Amino acid sequence: MRRNLWLLDLTLLIGVVVTGFMLRQRWVESLRREEALLRQIVPPGPPPALPGIPLVGPVTPSSYLEVAQMMLFSRDRNPNVILDPPPPPPPPPVMPPLPVSYGMMDLGLGPMVILAEKPGAAHHSYKPGDKIGAFKIVAMNTKEIMFDWDGQLIKKTLDELAEKKSTVAYNTPPQDQAGAAAAPPAAPQTTAIGATKGPIEVDMGNQAKACAPGDATPAGTVEGGMRKVVTKSPFGDVCRWEPVR
Repeated sequence: MRRNLWLLDLTLLIGVVVTGFMLRQRWVESLRREEALLRQIVPPGPPPALPGIPLVGPVTPSSYLEVAQMMLFSRDRNPNVILDPPPPPPPPPVMPPLPVSYGMMDLGLGPMVILAEKPGAAHHSYKPGDKIGAFKIVAMNTKEIMFDWDGQLIKKTLDELAEKKSTVAYNTPPQDQAGAAAAPPAAPQTTAIGATKGPIEVDMGNQAKACAPGDATPAGTVEGGMRKVVTKSPFGDVCRWEPVR
């Protein structure tokens, strides 16, 4: 038994010695290869070919054209003329106030309307085609008038063109209801017929003038070189004063 153990130990010892020898041989061989590699001289390769230097052409004035055009201190050298922006368009015209209407009449020669350029101004009679201020009368009937202003057609009724009377409210002290009921009603105001006579400054065409309201002079009366003429129409009597010829 002990003999077998000695043989086993001897065999293991021989294996360790042989393994150590083989490892040392490989280590020595690796050192030799390393030294041989380090001592080896690598021949240098040929140098790379360098490109040739480009030839510089002769200097010409045209080559400095861009430099001259881009010069900040002399903008007039730039051939590109910078135009000023166009001016803004003018604002659209504002329409003036429409004429004021004082009524319409028809004496058999077509309707005529009595207009004034503004409230309180002199009023005259107009027919289609006439101009009053900035407006031109295009057409009319017994209720409506069509104007032309700056190429625009404006259609208005006589009520819309009538002069607006301003009303002022007055503060009155409160009264007793019984006293107010007992107070007699105010007598209506009457206007004497014939209190006003003669023509008024309303041109009816052909130098004729309209009669004043409440004119009670008989037809054929001559006054101030004017003769009173009364004609019948579907709307009643039409009164006017014509020059005596």
